[in-house]
Amino acid sequence: MLPFCVKDTGKYGRGLFATRAIKKDELIEVSPVIVSPKDEWKYLKKTVLFYYCFHWGKKDTAIALGYGALFNHSYSPNIRFKNNKENFTIDFHALKDIKEGEELTINYKGDPDDKSELWFDVIE
Repeated sequence: MLPFCVKDTGKYGRGLFATRAIKKDELIEVSPVIVSPKDEWKYLKKTVLFYYCFHWGKKDTAIALGYGALFNHSYSPNIRFKNNKENFTIDFHALKDIKEGEELTINYKGDPDDKSELWFDVIE
C-alpha cells in the first residue's frame, strides 16, 4: 500500500499527502521517466508537459510519470529526489520524519536548500 494519497491542496490543485507516518530516508516513490533530448526542449516547453519535467543530466529533460508528477514545490521540502539513470526513474526519499496528513513536497530546483525564484509565485 502506498504511503500517500492524492488530494486537493487548497492552493496548487492536486498534491500528495502522507497516509501514515514516514521515516527519514524512506523511499516514497519510484517514478519512471520518458527522456527527451535537448533538441526537443523548444517544443516541449510550449506544452502542458513542461510542468512535469525534471532536469536529466546537463542538457536532457525527463518527463515524470506516475506519482512523481504530482509533488508540489516548497522552499521547505520534506522529500528529495534523485535521478536514477541506470533504471530511468526518479527516486523520491523522505528528507525527514513526516507525520500522517502532511503534504509531501520537493524543491523543484533539485537542491532542498535552493531558494531561487521559480516561474510561478510560491505559496508557502
